[in-house]
Amino acid sequence: MSAVIESPPRTIMEVFKMLPEGTLAELLNGVIYMSPSPARNHQRIIGKLFSAIDHFVEQHDLGELYVAPFDVFLDEQKNAVQPDLVFIAKENLSIIQEHIYGVPDLIIEVLSEGNKNHDLKTKKELYEKFGVKEYWIVDPSSRQAMGYFFYLGKYESPILLEGKIDSKLLNHSFEF
Repeated sequence: MSAVIESPPRTIMEVFKMLPEGTLAELLNGVIYMSPSPARNHQRIIGKLFSAIDHFVEQHDLGELYVAPFDVFLDEQKNAVQPDLVFIAKENLSIIQEHIYGVPDLIIEVLSEGNKNHDLKTKKELYEKFGVKEYWIVDPSSRQAMGYFFYLGKYESPILLEGKIDSKLLNHSFEF
């Protein structure tokens, strides 16, 4: 399948938006990063968390949960991410169109070999800058979960848990 480009892209965001649907790519601070598909253990953890959280969210009519790849445009110029799991609270559903245009309430990233620093530092700083209320990082090899909560303009010191996420936003724990 080929696409006709009527005019060359003028911005990095236009280049990002031209990538084929389903491409595992993110735009962070004006730089496009591409990734291979996730490994088995990564996928199993995402599946377990998605199933548990989605069931809880639906049961209590709290909002909507999405699984990657699903674009989240944090701004219009330089930042579009594809978190492993992204939750939008009911009162913020207006930011969802064909994709998410705005700041999600909760993001969960499961670490992949080879780009751990990406989620632990780069994306953590980005999510903090944009005010994501709750950010969880799950390490599949250690089964450790690290949770950050946005308070007074920054993330508080993280909490560390094993085999579960304890969401303040959803007021519930989810095992993986």
